Amino acid sequence: MRSQEVLGQAARLASSGLLLQVVFRLITFVLNAFILRILSKEIVGIVNVRLTLLYSTTIFLAREAFRRACLSRGAQRDWSQTLNLLWLTVPLGVFWSLFLGWVWLQLLDVPDPNVIPHYGTGVLVFGLSAVVELLGEPFWVLAQAHMFVKLKVIAESLSVILKSILTAFLVLWLPYWGLYIFSLAQLSYTTVLVLCYVIYFTKLLGSPESTKQQALPVSRMTDMLPRITRSRAFVNWEEAKLTWSFFKQSFLKQILTEGERYVMTFLNVLNFGDQGVYDIVNNLGSLVARLIFQPIEESFYIFFAKVLEREKDATLQKQLMIHPTSFPLPRPQEDVAVAAAVLESLLKLALLAGLTITVFGFAYSQLALDIYGGAMLSSGSEQLTINLQVDPHVPSAFSYQMRGAGPILLRAYCLYVLLLAINGVTECFTFAAMSKEEVDRYNFTMLALSSSFLVLSYLLTRWCGSVGFILANCFNMGIRITQSLCFIHRYYQKSPHRPLAGLCLSPVLLGTFALSGGVTSLSEVFLCCEQGWLARLVHVAVGALCLGATLGMAFLTETKLIHFLRTQLGMSRLADKTT
Repeated sequence: MRSQEVLGQAARLASSGLLLQVVFRLITFVLNAFILRILSKEIVGIVNVRLTLLYSTTIFLAREAFRRACLSRGAQRDWSQTLNLLWLTVPLGVFWSLFLGWVWLQLLDVPDPNVIPHYGTGVLVFGLSAVVELLGEPFWVLAQAHMFVKLKVIAESLSVILKSILTAFLVLWLPYWGLYIFSLAQLSYTTVLVLCYVIYFTKLLGSPESTKQQALPVSRMTDMLPRITRSRAFVNWEEAKLTWSFFKQSFLKQILTEGERYVMTFLNVLNFGDQGVYDIVNNLGSLVARLIFQPIEESFYIFFAKVLEREKDATLQKQLMIHPTSFPLPRPQEDVAVAAAVLESLLKLALLAGLTITVFGFAYSQLALDIYGGAMLSSGSEQLTINLQVDPHVPSAFSYQMRGAGPILLRAYCLYVLLLAINGVTECFTFAAMSKEEVDRYNFTMLALSSSFLVLSYLLTRWCGSVGFILANCFNMGIRITQSLCFIHRYYQKSPHRPLAGLCLSPVLLGTFALSGGVTSLSEVFLCCEQGWLARLVHVAVGALCLGATLGMAFLTETKLIHFLRTQLGMSRLADKTT
């Protein structure tokens, strides 16, 4: 498959279902805002931090390495061996759910049953829901590898919105159920998610005339099940070795991804109520990352993994023969050139989106929290305390307090989103292009990062409260970005391509960002958020004007990126019309 065709498919995967996903997420956003005004902070902390951490840890450790290994490009692939390897995620998930469930019940502090009832049931059901979701892993990988564009978006969006509706209904009508509500909702989410994939493939494989069915390496549903044959090994051992390398890396990456929740859960630096507030702000701050950056990262990881071959740098990738009399001339190193152009455009897009969120998020954090969760989030009794006191018996002049930790958390998170956007693009290329040996070497770096992150999170949290988690995340994300940038620089060093130019913006555009940040900050001081709704609307209007001016300047100065977006969106629409 030509690199341009793979690029078009990746663009479709990232963009065609985006509008539908945004609609579903907005509905879920409204439902969650309703739920937050009914629940206590303690319930939110237990569900969104402790139980969700159990579920996400089980899922991540059981499947992340398999996904990355099985989606990598290979010259020859026996899909029966790949599917056999993917089915190993289920027993691995059972092991992790049982082990982590025992830790959650026996080694961690159990909340007061009078305040938070049915904690034990919640642990068991969240672990079970992780195993249920792993049953759909072979279907998910097969769908991603063959670029089934809308299936993933529809399945996940439908599952999330049904989970939110069920949670809202039970919270309103049966609030005394406690954690039974969230356990049932979580199990329904994973069940619906898996059923969407199973039903889709059942119908697809039942219609032999379908062009999609003809492109699949399986012809009936029984081919999806694990099979043992005497003629070949149960799994492809090269894929298995690569999976093991990614597993070691995934274990460390999980600590970096969920590190603050591990610190909160195992070190008890925050009570359940403070954990709940932090998680609400964290979810709100990461909304754009989940809506935009994550689909781009997942889709273009598949693109880079299909286009680039591991073990080879840019000068050794697939090359085309050039005949001196041919016209037009074939482009040399077509795949690596397309990959470089895509990487440059993605870096530019991530930088612009992250800067926009950072600049405008600073002035609108308090308003967003006030609308979303009320005074509990925007101006509650919580405090940010920074104490540089050396001797606890001597009063310090460097003690600083500020009420309303929610807006401070969200402003800090806006900076983190900028780093998150850049890291998502750089790592999706790096992990797709690294050789097995390079992945193993990178694991040592991740080990050092994981250790430093845990220590830094604990120290910063003791020093300046929950915002310390975000500062520690920013520090470690910066280190990860540096690692990836160094790899990309070495990868393209001997080629004429310079994709890292995507991280450079024009001075005029940077000045527009700075001016917009200053104007919106002044607007917040005079108009938000104690002057009534009319002043708030004027504050929003000022932000809209500044945002329009900033986007207009980006449109005028970043012509290369605009051309890339127009080209790929046009390809996506054309492909949608022909399918």
